[in-house]
Amino acid sequence: MNWIKTARAFKANDPAAHSLVEIVLLYPGYHALAYYRIAHRLYQLHLFFLARLISQLGRFFTQIEIHPGATIGRQLVIDHGNGIVIGETATIGDNCLLYHGVTLGGTSHGKDKRHPTLGNHVMVGAGAKLLGDIRIGNNVQVGANAVVISDIPDDATVVGIPGRIIKRDKTDN
Repeated sequence: MNWIKTARAFKANDPAAHSLVEIVLLYPGYHALAYYRIAHRLYQLHLFFLARLISQLGRFFTQIEIHPGATIGRQLVIDHGNGIVIGETATIGDNCLLYHGVTLGGTSHGKDKRHPTLGNHVMVGAGAKLLGDIRIGNNVQVGANAVVISDIPDDATVVGIPGRIIKRDKTDN
C-alpha cells in the first residue's frame, strides 16, 4: 500500500484536512486502514489469531471494524469512520469513500461469499447498510441510511429502505 497516495486521497476527499501530516497522525480512518493492511497480510499467511488480534486492536483504537479477510483496493477513504463494519468476505474496489456508520454485512452464517462487493469509485453515505452477497457497480453513490440488499448497476444512485435506484448516469436511454 502506498501510504502517501492514501493520505492524498483522504486530503482530496476531505475539505477539512489541512495537511498530509494531519491525516497520517490524526485521522482514525487512515489508522484503521493501516491496522487492516497488517492484519490482512497476516490473514493471507494463515496466521488467523494474530490477524484478528491486530484487527481488534485497530477496532479498539479507531471504532472501525474491518475483518482481516476482507479485500480492499487502493485509496479507500474512510471519513468520520466511527461505527463502520466491513465483513470477512467483503470486497471494496479502488478509490471508494465510506462515511460513518456504514455496514458491509452478511446475511448468512456459511463459509461462502456472504458480504457485498463494491466496484471502483463507490461512495457509501453515512449509516448505509449493504447486506449479503450483492454487487455494487462502478461509480455508484449510495445515499445516507439506505439499506441495499440487491445488486446495483454501474453509474447509479441508490437511496431508501429498501434501496432503490433514483438515477442512472451515462446509461440513460
